Amino acid sequence: MSTVVNKAVNGTVSYVDDRTSIGGFVKFFARKLFPDHWSFMLGEVALYSFVILLLTGVFLTAFFVPSMNLIVYEGSLETMHGVIMSEAFASTVNMSFDIPGGILMRQMHHWAALLFNAAILVHMSRIFFTGAFRKPREINWLVGFTLMILALAAGFTGYSLPDDVLSGNGLRIIDGVLKSVPILGSYVSYWLFGGEFPGEVLIPRLFTAHVLLVPALILVMVALHLFLVFLHKHTQYPGGGKTDRNVVGLPLFPVYTAKAGGFFFVVFGVVALIAAVFSINPVWNYGPYDPSPVSAGTQPDWYILIVDGALRLMPGWIGNFPFEWEFFGFTLSLNILIPALILPGIFFGFLALYPWIEAWATGDKGEKHVLDRPRNVPTRTALGVAIITFYIVTVLEGSNDIIANLFHLSLNDLTYFLRVALFVAPVIAFLVTKRIAFGLQRKDRELVLHGHETGNVVRTEAGEYMEVHRPLDEQEIWLRVNYPNHKPLDIVPQYNEDGVRRKGYGWDRFKLSLSKFYYEERVEPVTPLEYLEAQHHGHGASEHEAIEADADTVSASADSHDK
Repeated sequence: MSTVVNKAVNGTVSYVDDRTSIGGFVKFFARKLFPDHWSFMLGEVALYSFVILLLTGVFLTAFFVPSMNLIVYEGSLETMHGVIMSEAFASTVNMSFDIPGGILMRQMHHWAALLFNAAILVHMSRIFFTGAFRKPREINWLVGFTLMILALAAGFTGYSLPDDVLSGNGLRIIDGVLKSVPILGSYVSYWLFGGEFPGEVLIPRLFTAHVLLVPALILVMVALHLFLVFLHKHTQYPGGGKTDRNVVGLPLFPVYTAKAGGFFFVVFGVVALIAAVFSINPVWNYGPYDPSPVSAGTQPDWYILIVDGALRLMPGWIGNFPFEWEFFGFTLSLNILIPALILPGIFFGFLALYPWIEAWATGDKGEKHVLDRPRNVPTRTALGVAIITFYIVTVLEGSNDIIANLFHLSLNDLTYFLRVALFVAPVIAFLVTKRIAFGLQRKDRELVLHGHETGNVVRTEAGEYMEVHRPLDEQEIWLRVNYPNHKPLDIVPQYNEDGVRRKGYGWDRFKLSLSKFYYEERVEPVTPLEYLEAQHHGHGASEHEAIEADADTVSASADSHDK
């Protein structure tokens, strides 16, 4: 029986390969090497979360009614009998209480959405801190950034579908933000809602975007992202033998494929367990949307809180300076426009363009496939921590009413404190992180030059007491010295030999200032000469060969980056 099955399988494979020549592609991809490091699984968590979203979304689509037509509820939830609600809200409640497995699917879908956004954010943070966005991966960074924006859009459109009080208040905020745009805002709002808010067409439009448009775009971006990962060599963490010209890892098939398959079921199981144990978004507690009640605790999901928090932080005026003006019959609401559109635009725009900003500051145009240790790029690491701090402050302000109630604080005092923290906390985080990174770099230099402390104290023939240090092995040395020693850029003088001022000098000075901001303060990696001198001090002639061999390791590490 097994022989017959094998012949059938082999015949089918040969038939397909003869007509598609797919065997060569499969063989090529199967031999593709992937480095084995836990942080690379962060992207896989995002991918598997999206798969879970698709699977549960198919189930939910079969029972959700995307309509804003009003009906009287007569379902199994007795506390809502006789309540007037939209068909969208009623179908959500029915799905939760009348459809077998419906509440589990809803909660799995919601928890997977939270995990999807979290995994993308953490994955992009890993890429940022390790420099995985450098040439030739700038385009892939933009693809990942677009995926992050699409994930936010998918989360918000899905979050708004049940048409409950919580999601309705979020849509009311969106309506206000749109109307703050001069001239065009009111027209865009009228088109989106099909009239004055809330209109009667928004839920069907959000449903179409949520189940068709946004998932299709995400699938395209995921496919493009994976294609670019295969096209470029996979990045790898620094270590002995790892250079920009090779990849050290495991083949895609069968090792990596088996691990990835097992990890999918781990993610699926964790999401299912969380959904079965922890309730999320119980819309029946909020009730159908009514524009009149707005209660405390009306926060969107955490990934949208940056906009909500920025709106809460923005004052209506400062002193005698108002943030709402009248121009030729149009109202310019800067107290909404700045925090909801301009500030997020600058924030996300900086993230999208960062690979080109750093490359411009360094002047380094070469391909990079070995990742940075965050400590070896202190300014970038400090910038990343400052950005995260900024994000955390806005998220805290987005939950200021909950925090004030939980810790018995004054809501106004908390808002004033966070307004100051929005500007001060990122600066403090930047300075502290940079000092920590420099401290870790100096510690690495100390280890390379003097080795690990052993705690063993010996007495020399001269009567001197000293601690015995254990030298680092080749892998440890390579890790601590094999990184580029960037220096500030040099620019052409302001005036040429004829005393004529050179065009573009002002722009070059700005570029020089940016380069100095990144690299003027730095810790030099240990050179082979420094290492040889440090190890030669106090050693006998019998140990010189080992010392010189280690010095060769330092020299080879430095040469690999110079090339």
